Amino acid sequence: MSEQQPNWPPQREVSHVLLQTSLYTRHFNPQPDHNNHQELISLELHNPQRWLVGGARFLNSFDQEAIYLYAGREFPFWEPSDNVTVRAKLTAGILHGYRGEYQDNIPFNRYGTAPAALPSLGVQWGRFEADLIVFGTAGAMILGGIRF
Repeated sequence: MSEQQPNWPPQREVSHVLLQTSLYTRHFNPQPDHNNHQELISLELHNPQRWLVGGARFLNSFDQEAIYLYAGREFPFWEPSDNVTVRAKLTAGILHGYRGEYQDNIPFNRYGTAPAALPSLGVQWGRFEADLIVFGTAGAMILGGIRF
């Protein structure tokens, strides 16, 4: 691990960029109108203190184009080898794209935009990363990506 640095305020330095896409989605209570093919693409900027900012474009559960703009932090909790890290991540931000008859499917949705927080568990193996994200009580998604 690198030298410990203070966590606050976050440094305005990019240590790496993470580009991810959705690999698998499952709704906990599937409905006929649910979409399990999110076509998600996300980009995150990470600093040396494990803070991050990012954005994701995807198709929501009802096949509507949506975006999630967020900030968050990684929390490593196990390093079984030099190039493998298991970690948790928590992001929070704004979610836009649940409109029309589906606008009430996410809490606090006003004008198609709502606050959101997403926890995840992930693994980093060299330049590759995978995450399991739970989106509320609706379902879970597996993402895969690469660091630059």
